[in-house]
Amino acid sequence: MSPANIDDSSSPLDPGAGRPLTRKELRAREKTLNTGGHDAVPEQAYETGHDIPPLPAEPPAAAEADPRRQDEALREDQAPQDRVEEPVIPAAPAAPPSIQDDRQEPAQHDSWEPALAGHQHAAGVHYSDEPHFEEPGYADGHGYAAGVHQHDGPFDGTHYADGHDGTHYEEGHDDGAHHHELLPASAAATVVAKPSKKVRRRRRLLALFLTLAVFVTAVAVGAQFLKPLLGSDKPGDFPGPGSGEVVVTVENGEGTRSVASKLENEGVVANADTFLQSFSASGGILSPGDYTFKSEMKNSDAVNVLLGKDQTKVIYFALSAGLRIGESLQAISEGSGISFQDLQALSNEPAQFGLPANAKNLEGYLAPGEHRFPLGTPAKDILQALVKITVDELESQGITDPAKQYEAVIVASIVQAEGGQAEYGDVAGAIYNRLKPNDQTGGFLQVDSAVTYGLGTKSYNFTEEQRQDKSNPYNTYANPGLPPGPIGSPGKTAIDAAARPKTNDYLYWVTINLDTKETKFAKTLDEHLGYVAQYNAWCMANAGRCT
Repeated sequence: MSPANIDDSSSPLDPGAGRPLTRKELRAREKTLNTGGHDAVPEQAYETGHDIPPLPAEPPAAAEADPRRQDEALREDQAPQDRVEEPVIPAAPAAPPSIQDDRQEPAQHDSWEPALAGHQHAAGVHYSDEPHFEEPGYADGHGYAAGVHQHDGPFDGTHYADGHDGTHYEEGHDDGAHHHELLPASAAATVVAKPSKKVRRRRRLLALFLTLAVFVTAVAVGAQFLKPLLGSDKPGDFPGPGSGEVVVTVENGEGTRSVASKLENEGVVANADTFLQSFSASGGILSPGDYTFKSEMKNSDAVNVLLGKDQTKVIYFALSAGLRIGESLQAISEGSGISFQDLQALSNEPAQFGLPANAKNLEGYLAPGEHRFPLGTPAKDILQALVKITVDELESQGITDPAKQYEAVIVASIVQAEGGQAEYGDVAGAIYNRLKPNDQTGGFLQVDSAVTYGLGTKSYNFTEEQRQDKSNPYNTYANPGLPPGPIGSPGKTAIDAAARPKTNDYLYWVTINLDTKETKFAKTLDEHLGYVAQYNAWCMANAGRCT
């Protein structure tokens, strides 16, 4: 039911209709009384919260009929100093205060007023100190001062705003349209329960576990990216013994690290670094040639292949620098099982291996070193591989013409035989100096190693008759210029020296100590003869060494 329809005998009657005035009419009449018929609201009402209306010239008749209004008017007429504030005696509450009532802080009022049971202010509601804006149907000048409720009418046991009867209304609301909603007791103060210690402990443990899991995952992922950079993703060795066949060529002069990288790339060994460690520990020397391995071999087994310790599985033989053709063919025969005669027959046809027409055989072209070939490799393929190593070295020094290559091999074979521990470049330079016109040698090389090669011996002690024998084509004392062919198999160092000799003025050299290979160089024959005397003295001191 609307408050406008409540039958209240204490309300003024409309003199024209004989019915109680509505609240809206009552407010309009009060406005007229308080303002004297003017619409303006005194500034004091906004500043102090109290209405200071001027006295009306003629109070309305309806106001005289209400005793309460007359008493109020009399109090308004009294001077401020004569006015006595009458204490308002609160009525007993309709119901005992609840727990929710105890939790609310009492508002500061000029006079204490108990709230009507069931009417509660929600916690946290704030009333502005400034006056509310006007709306139709409300008395002007009614506003809230800070923390003070104004009561225009007598207390009748119910808490009404602005002295109006009916439901509790606030200023700024449409009359009869809105009112305070009653809040349940639980809404006045919402209590949020904290989680228990057990729950909080579980949450902390869960957060710690998740952090640890993220950290471990990050470390694992980072390790996967770092493994290839650190090389830790490669195993140190294969378990072996391996399978299949993998042929790897070791080039002449190639280093062990390069070979180790080849073996790893071909899948022969698992790790080039660990293979190098195994090879270094063996104390072996790497030699050029073709080597047959298996896929995924143990490092130690691969080392044995390179060192020729796995001879039962491959053809293996070793050729020393300075060996003559017969000695080289014999070593190949023993390592391959191919007959010496078959090898010699092939050697005596050098043209099929690319040598010039003046070459009689493969002398000087069978490259020194350790060589390995798969079992069953034909003899010609073996010899061709050795010749290729020598030719490749000559081409690497810029000598590509077969005739020039053959001449360089002849010089290199003499350097190999005569040089000993001497500087091969100096020996090569002296040989070329002798071949030029000069007043000391007359174009004769005069080397003992060539004479003995023609004699088929290795002793440097030959007779004067043998020294003068021109029938020996390799007798460089009786025949000028180079001998008709190489006198042995030169190594890489000798070939390089023959291809790029050192420039010098030497014409003679002699090794004066066969143990240390000390070699003396001379520019004149007299100087040379003095060094020969030193050689003879050493031979007398070491009987049987110079025969």
